[in-house]
Amino acid sequence: MTTIGEAGWQVLGAHGIDTVFGNPGSNELPFLAAMPEGTRYVLGLHEGAVLGMADGYAQATGGPALVNLHAASGTGNALGALTNAVYAHSPLVLTAGQQVRSTVGQEVMLTNVDAAALPRPLVKWSHEPLDPQDVPRALSQAVHTALLEPRGPVYLSIPYDDWSAPAGPDTAHVVGRRTVSAAGLDPAQRDALADVLAGAENPVLVLGPQVDADRANTHAVALAERLACPVWIAPSASRCPFPTRHPAFRGVLPASVRDVTQRLAGHDAVLVAGAPVFRYHQYLPGDLLPAGARLLHLTADPAEAARAPMGDAWVAPVGPALAALAERVPAAARPPQPARAPFPEPPSATGHVLPEQLFALVREAAPAGAVHVVESTSTADAYWAQADLAEPGSYLFPASGGLGFGLPAAVGAQLAHGDGRRVVALVGDGSAHYGITALWTAARYRVPVVFVILKNGTYGALRGFAELLGTGETPGLDVPGVDFCALAEGYGVPAVPVRDADALATALKEAFDADGPRLVEVVTAPGAG
Repeated sequence: MTTIGEAGWQVLGAHGIDTVFGNPGSNELPFLAAMPEGTRYVLGLHEGAVLGMADGYAQATGGPALVNLHAASGTGNALGALTNAVYAHSPLVLTAGQQVRSTVGQEVMLTNVDAAALPRPLVKWSHEPLDPQDVPRALSQAVHTALLEPRGPVYLSIPYDDWSAPAGPDTAHVVGRRTVSAAGLDPAQRDALADVLAGAENPVLVLGPQVDADRANTHAVALAERLACPVWIAPSASRCPFPTRHPAFRGVLPASVRDVTQRLAGHDAVLVAGAPVFRYHQYLPGDLLPAGARLLHLTADPAEAARAPMGDAWVAPVGPALAALAERVPAAARPPQPARAPFPEPPSATGHVLPEQLFALVREAAPAGAVHVVESTSTADAYWAQADLAEPGSYLFPASGGLGFGLPAAVGAQLAHGDGRRVVALVGDGSAHYGITALWTAARYRVPVVFVILKNGTYGALRGFAELLGTGETPGLDVPGVDFCALAEGYGVPAVPVRDADALATALKEAFDADGPRLVEVVTAPGAG
């Protein structure tokens, strides 16, 4: 007799799901007991870290990631991290244990009351099957929904007595199901877009995370070179869709209306591909577009297209559309973009390492193809000035700005890459506290992430906003006196503190040479040690 648990895992296995990220409770034990031989269970000590690891893993693999949460409490703990996965379009399948069916109405201990409502409106689909026999089909629907464009997280609450119930004959039909999204630009749509770009006097590309998620970076390069135009990364970038040392690369657009419009001034055609229009952050109002500019929006997400305040939108898979445009657009008569200037010489300091110097040393020490998971929000300008990112999937950042992404996502990304690409996490000391338990998982499974903590003793991003908003010295801006090396050692990760460039260079070399996780605590401001 095949049980619902066995049938459910057959469905998951048919989609290549062989890893589970979780923090179990009593409601989840029967599901985990049915887990087949060879499935990897990755334990996190807090559901925020669990979700962050799965997010990093899904973004690194491009496939679905399975998350197992404990009823309502575990789901609630994961919701903050879930926002990053939503805006990253990460295909996560979240499962949560529910109490025994016959007791749910009594709201006994660990009942997930109105379970499907709990993660809304964040997830694409949220459901609790009405009958045990529908659980395998619901799991199938969850995986397909997460993977179909626009990709994103889904949520399934399952009573724990369902897993031992006998499966009916209909469950066999869902195991081999496949769904394929075949929508794309038709020739007329492609030609209309191409004609606008080809006819522009001064076009510009603004690229977003969908380009990198589709591994369409080379198509973006081809289109930029055909147009001989500059390229910006869209505001609030969560991935890097274009090689940062390419002559066309101009950097990341700032996240305010006024500043975006200033950067795009003089361009008559703006193609935004694979990003919202636009994900602003700072409230600095102004004209939405510079005078004379026409905005063209290419996105796989209908909601992004619908809510944009300006421009014409085409909803289609971004990668194939960029490839089609690069083939169709004629080579421009304009001269190519000039070569990039050398990396700026980073400033140095005594008694601490300035962020510019830190990022330069990381660039020099990291092996080719390294993945940078960045959550140092106040040092973005310094990071991009020193960044040398060439391959797809080289950069991950919290897509909604929710703190706690960096440390767990780095663990998940390294688990996905295995012995291939190395992962370095560049995380501010304020951000690190939100995902610090990921260090235990890195130590437990010997995940060779290089964790670099930028220690300045304050929430640097908040201090920037305090200046912008004119709020002065408000409470809660400083986080002094934390010994991250002691925390790391307590979780089982070897760690070293540094406060000068020579020591940092040595520590980074040793960390990248190691076969397990290492943490480097870098003092980046006077008195922060």
